[in-house]
Amino acid sequence: MKHRTQSLPSSGGFTLVELLMVITITAALAALAVPAGNRLIHRARAASCMNNLHNLGASLNLYLADNNNTMPTLVTARASVNSDEPAIDKALANYTDSKTVLHCPADSKKLWETTGTSYLWNSLLNEQNVASLNFMGLITSGSRIPVMSDKENFHTYQDVQVNILYADGHVAKEIQFTVGGK
Repeated sequence: MKHRTQSLPSSGGFTLVELLMVITITAALAALAVPAGNRLIHRARAASCMNNLHNLGASLNLYLADNNNTMPTLVTARASVNSDEPAIDKALANYTDSKTVLHCPADSKKLWETTGTSYLWNSLLNEQNVASLNFMGLITSGSRIPVMSDKENFHTYQDVQVNILYADGHVAKEIQFTVGGK
């Protein structure tokens, strides 16, 4: 008489070791993906902010065309949107397509809601003619004269945390003015 051994039917599922390995690999991939995803989100916000500043520069050019190429007289920033002080949002209101251009997406303090904009104005340029801009009596090159910038260090993931619009219309994430720059 032959003795038969019975074997259990295979369930086709994972063993405990295989399941733990899958969980470990998934956790490791997630740990790598989350910081990379956050960097992408921050870069997208910075790019959107730079685009806003570029659009504000275009709006400023429209303003200048209507005002004999003379820079507006604005405060650097104001404490409240309800203030009567002239600021970027009021001066350029008729020259922008949307108020969202005044909002940096990285403005987590919502300064744009309380003050009307996420950006600062360089009040040293008030009432200057564009043809003869002068920054602090030292810099006359439009590529080195800051016009507007983020109100605060919104872009904390990069070395220079503020985006800047320069008088020649370019936007950069680094300070580009130097004394004696022509």
